[in-house]
Amino acid sequence: MPFTSVEDDSIYYETDGTGPTVAFVNDIGYGAWLWGWQYASLCGPFETVVFDPRGTGRSDTQSASDSVETCAAAVEAVLSDHGARRVHLVGAGFGGMVALAYASEYNRARSLTLMGTALNGDRVAGSILEQMGEMRPESLEPCFSDAFLEEREIIEGILDWRRDEDATANARKAQASAMCAFECEKPYEITIPALVLHGSDDPLIPMQAGNELADSLPSGRFETLTGRHLAFIEASKHANDMILGFLESIESTNE
Repeated sequence: MPFTSVEDDSIYYETDGTGPTVAFVNDIGYGAWLWGWQYASLCGPFETVVFDPRGTGRSDTQSASDSVETCAAAVEAVLSDHGARRVHLVGAGFGGMVALAYASEYNRARSLTLMGTALNGDRVAGSILEQMGEMRPESLEPCFSDAFLEEREIIEGILDWRRDEDATANARKAQASAMCAFECEKPYEITIPALVLHGSDDPLIPMQAGNELADSLPSGRFETLTGRHLAFIEASKHANDMILGFLESIESTNE
């Protein structure tokens, strides 16, 4: 169970599988449970890296503030400590913004898969962001369709994981401020392949923002998922098929 350090903070991460490395970057406040629906599909043909951001799960933090850049530095610390030379980044929401910042600053990124994210924090609906931070069933309404919310066993499991693994209130507040302040100033300089997936009914970040993101990236491709902000969980089979196909196509061109 490896840890690495960023300034005075300790970051926990896990790896599994063999093959090209895929690192998952969490959405705002959520723990590593978020990737349970993608992890099993990708671990095998790929090596997977999941980690707890600062103030989340088993990672601690001494800071009351945060930025997308410091979160990207934490990703770099994890990948450097693990010894990954090149990596495919998969980020959701806030994690997608961190992945964009990482690809702008560091040279390990081989591709980007960005889900439910945007070029700028001003596309984030503040009231929805606040609702999603609550620890009650209503916090998941912006994330899943009404039909999925009726799957009581799954929803109760997610709520339990959130209580056990999610960020502290202070850490989430710092991430929320960083998310709303984010601006990807030079997306045209991010030339690596990018797959942009977005929920068709995402109330936190509108689907149009995902389309604009894909159009702004020189090698961006946009695809729609049926659902709300965490559509990649609810429509996991469709999402996983597209992610795997995207990553395998990149690997095949480098053989």
